[in-house]
Amino acid sequence: MAQAPIVGLEIGTSKVIALVGEMRDDGVVMITGVGERPSTGIRKGEINDLANATLCVQSVLALAEERSNVEVREVLLAVSGGHVQGLINHGTVPVIGGDGGIQADDVADALEVARAVNLPPEREVLHTISQYFYIDDDTRVTNPEGLSGAQLSVDMLAIHGVRNRLNNTVRAVRNVPVEVQDVAFSGLCSALSVLTAEQKRNGVVVIDLGGGKTDYVVYAEGVVAAAGVIGVGGDHVTNDVALAFNIPTAQAEVLKRESGTVGASAGGADVVLAPEGSFAGRSVSLKDLNTVMHARVDELLTMIRRRVAQEDLMHHVGAGVVLTGGSARTSGIVGMAEGLFEMPCRVGKPRNVDGLTAAVNGPEYATVSGLVQYGFKAARDQSPPLKGLLGRLFGGKPPRGGAS
Repeated sequence: MAQAPIVGLEIGTSKVIALVGEMRDDGVVMITGVGERPSTGIRKGEINDLANATLCVQSVLALAEERSNVEVREVLLAVSGGHVQGLINHGTVPVIGGDGGIQADDVADALEVARAVNLPPEREVLHTISQYFYIDDDTRVTNPEGLSGAQLSVDMLAIHGVRNRLNNTVRAVRNVPVEVQDVAFSGLCSALSVLTAEQKRNGVVVIDLGGGKTDYVVYAEGVVAAAGVIGVGGDHVTNDVALAFNIPTAQAEVLKRESGTVGASAGGADVVLAPEGSFAGRSVSLKDLNTVMHARVDELLTMIRRRVAQEDLMHHVGAGVVLTGGSARTSGIVGMAEGLFEMPCRVGKPRNVDGLTAAVNGPEYATVSGLVQYGFKAARDQSPPLKGLLGRLFGGKPPRGGAS
């Protein structure tokens, strides 16, 4: 294992998770340590109490250090939140070569123009991902080098977010103090973790259902065609249940997980909630519970389907829908997604990693598992540091490490 270990950190609404990974000689990432705690100071994937969030991160990293016997000095950080959006920017340049042949410099120039996304001053670009090249705004090609044309264009997907909110998430880590080596959009990390190359080629929708928000990424013909975040997650379902039946949030969470479904509501015997503390206990209609849960999840999945349809991508999705994240465990959600999207659906779990026990091999670990893989991929590709984002956020020396 020649490469140094990589630590991935996800600061989620429900949990803060850190994974320590090492690259084996066979190219598989070996997880050597896990740290995990319920989140404090975080709401909808964003920091709302910096001191408590920092203490939580500090505790999680200490656990990961203890279990991996690795001193954590820097981490890769997954970021998300309802403010994160995707935007397609189009860049066009004239072909300079006298014979009309497109050269590497022409490709580089087109990519540079496409990366120059015009955003409001409060927003920062997280990733720029090239999609398709066009020659003379007509012929779409994968690799334009050597082909003839007078003009070269490229579509670029820019994933961007609000600078101050990204800053807050990074600051919660730096206050530990631990350096942030690089940042990545959590939805892309989840897709990297759970998808095969064939699924990407055939087109697929990845939906990462978190506690306070939901990321989505759409692949079409092998490229990332769309990405974004909706500020609704599993906690909203819990809150709906708590309000509908006038029960404590903790009881609503247990009721949702153990008795609820978003599938066909067949009814059945009432669920009896035992007294606990100041809660006197009560019974809840199973049919009513399922109706409440179904309404919120239907709203969320319909919003995502609508966005995919607005991008004119539904007919490019041949490999169906992959659900991941903790709320992908919700009973009945696979069948519900199949009905709404009218295509096959499955739950995605981390791939191409070893060392994860059965207890931490579920869909809720897809983001942080993919983040570690992302780090090794960037190091292998010898990508430059992400100077743009972290340098602009903090105005200091860019952190060490690779990014793509």
